[in-house]
Amino acid sequence: MSILYMLIPLSLILLGLAVWAFFWAVKHDQFEDLEGPAYRILFDEDENDLPPEARGKRHRQTSSAEDIDSDKGAER
Repeated sequence: MSILYMLIPLSLILLGLAVWAFFWAVKHDQFEDLEGPAYRILFDEDENDLPPEARGKRHRQTSSAEDIDSDKGAER
């Protein structure tokens, strides 16, 4: 019976921590996009995951590669 004097306050503390964690997650938009991460694995290169500097660098690299390919096609 004396164990209840320890278990009841401990369970109330754990319940309080769980409620606090839930409200923290809601406040910080952890439940905003539930389907996006499930579909993100299907795409190899997602430009939204890159920082803005890397996006611009990748865009310049792909456009220069397309220019080289078009030049090779014009020579044939």
